[in-house]
Formats: sequence, C-alpha cells, structure tokens
Amino acid sequence: MANKPGRPGASRGKKKGPTKGTGGNGRKSLEGKGPTPKAEDRSWHVAGKRKAAAERFAAAGGKGRPGQKAGGSNPNRTPRGKGTDDTETVTGRNSVLEALRAKIPATALYVAQRIEMDDRVKEMLSIATHRDIPVLEVTRPELDRMAGFDGVHQGVALKVPPYEYAHPQDLLESVIERGQLPLFVALDGITDPRNLGAIIRSTAAFGGQAVILPQRRSASVNSAAWKTSAGAAARIPVAIAANLTAMLKEFKKQGVFVLGLDGGGEVSLPALELADRPVVIVVGSEGKGLSRLVTETCDQVVSIPIEAATESLNAGIAASVALYQVSTLRAVRE
Repeated sequence: MANKPGRPGASRGKKKGPTKGTGGNGRKSLEGKGPTPKAEDRSWHVAGKRKAAAERFAAAGGKGRPGQKAGGSNPNRTPRGKGTDDTETVTGRNSVLEALRAKIPATALYVAQRIEMDDRVKEMLSIATHRDIPVLEVTRPELDRMAGFDGVHQGVALKVPPYEYAHPQDLLESVIERGQLPLFVALDGITDPRNLGAIIRSTAAFGGQAVILPQRRSASVNSAAWKTSAGAAARIPVAIAANLTAMLKEFKKQGVFVLGLDGGGEVSLPALELADRPVVIVVGSEGKGLSRLVTETCDQVVSIPIEAATESLNAGIAASVALYQVSTLRAVRE
C-alpha cells in the first residue's frame, strides 16, 4: 500500500538506507540545516544591518564606527594642519551640491534610504557617477551620527578631505591681478563655526573675495560652517594668518583700508565712504568685540546704529550689514 501523505521529510519505511526512489533525501532532511547563523550574519537582523553598514563605511575609507571622525569624538572638529588623514563631512543638500559642483575631491556620497528625490539630489547622483565617487545608501540614524549633535543633513552627506586654507597675501595678489577691488573680511576671536559659515555666505552674496582667520582662537571651516554657508564655502576661499595684527599692518602698506566693526566706533556706518578703495572689514566677537591690538591697527572703527533696547548684533549679522553698505557704495560710484 502506498504511503499516506505525512509531514514533509518524514519516512514510513523501516529498512535501513534510502527508500527506493528517494535518493536518501528523507533521512537527510531529518538532519536539519545546521546550526543557527549568528545574528550579525542574518541580513534582516538589527545586528546584521549594523554589520553591513560598518562594511559600507569601511569600503569608503572610513575609520572607526560610522559617523566617528578619526582622532576624536567631536563631530565638528577639523584639524588645522595639513597632511593628516582626518576627513570632514559636509551635510545638507545645498552644501553637498555646491561642494560637488566645485569639484572638491570627495571620497564618498552618502544618501539616506528611501530619500525623497528632487532636482538637487538627482544632480548630486549624476555628478558623483561621472566622477566615480562611491554612492552609499545608509540609514537615517547613520546620517544623524555623521552630521553630529545639531547637524541637519536632509538625507545626504559628503565625505571630503580637510579644508585647504590659503595664504592672505596670495589671495590679495590674486584679486589685484584679476583687476578687482579687494573686499575681504577678517575675523578676530570668532569661535562659533556657524558665525563663520554665515560670514562666508554674506561675503559671497555682497561681492567679497575672501575671509581671513587668525591661526589661534578661531573657528575653522568644519561641517557646521559648511552647512551654514549653504555651499558658499566651496566658492569663497578662507585664509589663515599666523598673526592677524601683523597681517593687517602688511595689508595697510599695500594700500588696503582696515575697517573695524565695534559698537563703540567713532564713525557711524552710514557715513562711511570707502567705495573706491581696497577694504578689509575686521569683525570681532559678539561678547568681547575687537582685541586691543587689532583696534589700534584699524584705520577706522565704525559702529552700526541700532535701537538702544538691543545690546549688540550677532557677528554674522554685523558683517552682513557692513558688507552690504560697502557694496552699495561701490555700486553707486560705478
């Protein structure tokens, strides 16, 4: 009598060895499929997804866990020296797109899973493909770690090498050779990278050519500055002066007018008349203002008139107002 249907893999035969026609499959099925795979080897498991993300990160040249910078845990730290292996992560759609357009030598483009596609994302993917930049799909928590504590990534991030700072004198000579009227911004004690990013953006908006930072006690061009600049950091060069006061004195010898911004300035900004001269606007910190040596070096210290109820202006806003005033005067003179 034929065997009745039973559970899959079971055999009703009593004799040893494979039943005729089964090839021994019945006995083999009882042996099972071996030990249960480890959690990290199961693609659907949380541990497996974490392992896959780490492998993707390592394939792009990353070190440590995804989102952790080499050499430290601060997501906003950028090394000031050259020749290190540290990288910076640019986040936000405008900033990433501008960096790609500027042909910065990026090493990886990270895109969130199920990202909402718009024209900017499509252009990013197109540029990355044509430049052979690896495009890695990652989870949003991974992007959150890359962006840092208060970073907003909008579903994209770009790994770039450390920012290459210029030399102030080289920038001045380059602007003059192009036949342009120099308009620079120098920062004295600005330590917030978001203020730096806002000033870079304003410099680009009002026709400035460069931003200059002192080597010590200053913010650096890191992910927060990139984000706030909305991509302007890819177009406006940033230089580092070993000694800000000495650099300003050297600029003065070359005919550059040094204009300091301070709430106690002797001249009101609307009365300023410097449209036909090279200018470097020096902005101090919101709390302490300009340092004593820098103040003594300035050709003129001006103040921005504000309501008495407002104690002071943010450094980024003050720089924007001054840049607008200078660019407006120059436009009237032309």
